[in-house]
Amino acid sequence: MQRPRTQGNHDALEIAQRLQAVRDRLARAAERAGRPADSVTLIAVSKTVPPSRVYAAYLGGVRDFGENRVEEALPKQTELPDDIIWHMIGHIQSRKARDVVGHFALTHSVDTVHLAETLQRRAETAEVQVPILLEVNVSGEASKEGFAPDALSAALTALSGLSRLTVLGLMTVAPIAATPDDVRWVFRGLRELRDQAAAAFPSLRLDHLSMGMTDDFEVAIEEGATLVRVGRAIFGERPT
Repeated sequence: MQRPRTQGNHDALEIAQRLQAVRDRLARAAERAGRPADSVTLIAVSKTVPPSRVYAAYLGGVRDFGENRVEEALPKQTELPDDIIWHMIGHIQSRKARDVVGHFALTHSVDTVHLAETLQRRAETAEVQVPILLEVNVSGEASKEGFAPDALSAALTALSGLSRLTVLGLMTVAPIAATPDDVRWVFRGLRELRDQAAAAFPSLRLDHLSMGMTDDFEVAIEEGATLVRVGRAIFGERPT
């Protein structure tokens, strides 16, 4: 691995300052929830971010990075340190499933039984285990992917026979709102769904709730998030 060069000290300093602000916000939210800060994993969302800036965040201590597109993520993985923990957080087309298997520590965005079955077949061929989260469309927005809340139990039943997939929890994306408190119900709803599923499927370890982004991750932590996906607050605005 040839380490990407950061753009001088400016890149590293800017991102270090942004990271400290995010970590402070995370710690305060965890304290309000009566939880240790290390019970929440910060995932730096690096979609469209060049390897040099990803590496600057790595130098700032980040080890978990989230990518939305397989075709963007795989080249980055070859350029960046081997101890990075890569998360697939974006929608996955079935034809891209083979590129997901074996390349990500956790896939957050399994949103249909069909995709799960495709991942299972690819994992059987590769002889690997694939840790996943099920994406749930708690808000019910037509523009969002994910299982409907009332379809989650049936989905977990269907996935119970897929031996190469390990379901570790749930994920959701909240709507854009005027204030973070306006979407608290979404995060609370995902936690309640997880608790219900854990009771109904005691053989599963549904430890993780992936929820909360730059504008609302503090509320998500207060409602039980274990994984927060933060991009803009770390890397700045994406190019349009």
